[in-house]
Amino acid sequence: MVDLTQSLRPYRGCKIAVYGLSVLTEEVLPLAERECQVVGLLDGCRTEGDLYGKRIIPLEEAVQKGIALILVAARPESCKVIAKRIGEVCSAHRIELLDCRGKNLLVQKKSVYHFKGFPGYTKEQLLQSVDRHEVVSVDLFDTLVMRRTLFPSDVFDLVDFRLKQRGILIHDFPSKRLEAEKELCRHAVPTLEEIYSYVVNKYAVSEIRPEELAELEWGTDCGLLVPRRELCELLQEAFQKGKPIYIVTDTFYTKPQIRKLLDKCGVPSFTEILTSCDAGTDKTQGLFPRLKEKIMNRSCLHIGDSDDADIKSAEKNGITGFRIYSGLDLLEQAGYLGFWDAVDCLSGRIQAGMFVSRLFNSPFQFEEEGARITVHGAADIGFLFFAPIISSFVFWFRRQVRENGLKNIWFCARDGYLIKKLYDLLDNSHSSIYFLTSRTAAIRAGVKTREDIQYVEEMRFSGTLGEQLKTRFGIETEEPGANRQLLDYEQEILKKAADCRKNYLTYLNGLEMEEGPIAFFDFVARGTTQMYVSRLAKRPLKGFYFMQQDVEYMRKNRLDILPFYEKEDAAKSAVAENYYILETVLTSPMPSLTGFDRKGESLYAEESRTETQLECIQEIQNGILEYFQTYLKMYPREPESRAIGELSLPLIHNIAIADCGFLDLTVEDPFFNRTTDISGLL
Repeated sequence: MVDLTQSLRPYRGCKIAVYGLSVLTEEVLPLAERECQVVGLLDGCRTEGDLYGKRIIPLEEAVQKGIALILVAARPESCKVIAKRIGEVCSAHRIELLDCRGKNLLVQKKSVYHFKGFPGYTKEQLLQSVDRHEVVSVDLFDTLVMRRTLFPSDVFDLVDFRLKQRGILIHDFPSKRLEAEKELCRHAVPTLEEIYSYVVNKYAVSEIRPEELAELEWGTDCGLLVPRRELCELLQEAFQKGKPIYIVTDTFYTKPQIRKLLDKCGVPSFTEILTSCDAGTDKTQGLFPRLKEKIMNRSCLHIGDSDDADIKSAEKNGITGFRIYSGLDLLEQAGYLGFWDAVDCLSGRIQAGMFVSRLFNSPFQFEEEGARITVHGAADIGFLFFAPIISSFVFWFRRQVRENGLKNIWFCARDGYLIKKLYDLLDNSHSSIYFLTSRTAAIRAGVKTREDIQYVEEMRFSGTLGEQLKTRFGIETEEPGANRQLLDYEQEILKKAADCRKNYLTYLNGLEMEEGPIAFFDFVARGTTQMYVSRLAKRPLKGFYFMQQDVEYMRKNRLDILPFYEKEDAAKSAVAENYYILETVLTSPMPSLTGFDRKGESLYAEESRTETQLECIQEIQNGILEYFQTYLKMYPREPESRAIGELSLPLIHNIAIADCGFLDLTVEDPFFNRTTDISGLL
């Protein structure tokens, strides 16, 4: 939290209201009352009663009292929902709306990113150009296919990484590889094997032969490449209609290697391949004259991404040029989407490259409405926005498990459903358990005292007392009278808990465990579930969370929790701002667990999500899984920084989302009896 006193100084002596009823409100109130007149507390569900020595009042009454400010005491994600809910009223009555970090919640967010004014061509324009010419030639790299790295030279770093995996150390390998290329290209266009012969001979490399190095680089590069699907499909259709297609590329790969590469990328249809290393000349010199010889006097259109090597060189030889922008071109036009300062390390460039190869796979982004950068599919949403930060967490979690020597690994339902899948791909040295639990199930079995019930009551329930008894404690009763309190049902709650505890212990006793403490995953939480499960499991639980909430409040419970985001970083993190959305897509296809029967079999709440919503969540998870598997295959090391993940996640608010299934999702929190449309969080 920033210096709240400084944020409130402009409102000194003014009437204000504080929005929220959590323990954060209790912390904020004394600070607010030093500077301002707090006329009451506001809440989305309650409009009467008293709390923390203040009346809970309706928003209308606060407006009538002439307040100048509403101070929102809530977590960043909740602040967005609250701003959506009361923002119009605040604006209409000139009431300022600040969160307790000093952020103005009424400031309009930035417009989505777009390519307005950027001279890009549409697919229809390209089709017309193809139709007007008898022959089509096309550049390969960055035009027909693209790498899942930011820069082509990243391939050298990856080859170096693979050499080291084999125990072969060539000092400063990427520089030596690039040096050989530049030196040999002064005289002619070399093959890859010739480049590595230079490296091996000059630097007396004895551990590996040139042809093995050449094969390693080609194989590494081949694994990075993906087709630019729309362009490939367009040319496939033209070829099937009888249009000759020539691939004209500057490369150190031989024709057989290029054919294998094209086959791997699913680009089987072409007339002939012209490569610079086979011809001994590149596109700026003699490669286009070679093409002219082959096509005779027929008109030709050349498609490429380089203004010099493709467009100007083609036109100098009487061939029409058509500029297709590479993924990096488009990223640059978009201001690098904030990634530029995060690509100083190889993992950052790989992550950024994976992002670009997905978001800017199509060179026809200009066709979107308003030339907006747009994402259409649920799997793309998972791959682009959620996967980078989730992947960083899974690597971090694995490191913590190893450093702490933990052999028992529990991934809590439901947030641990996908995380367990990812972890098991990364490390299967010890079997992990998808641990069936929920905050509700843990509380139902874990409460033993009046103080436990009071603790639960402090987590304010959005509903009636009868609804709270049913939802949180599994107790069916007629709706209590207005004067009844939760503690009036102490005996019923504790009796029910004793039965739930026996059933939960039956489930626990059936789990296979090794000796020692348990690595306990939860997503973003106080630690309530861990606290009650630890009592049941009767062995130490070491929690590893994305973030822990209410750290100071929970300190008295002495929970052993290490968050991915430490307290000083948590408030300003992208996860803090977006964890409701993340929690919605990380969940399992099963409803929330309510407890166990006498045999230790799981019991679930009624499913509230539709089949369409569940299918959308599955597609998003497929995208996250694809990202993780791709990253592991390319570079199976923990990212040096979580910066790309921190930058990717907030882009979900700036890039247009066209997937209706995602926009129709709802954020559910059955424990608090709250539901929010995900579209309201974007």
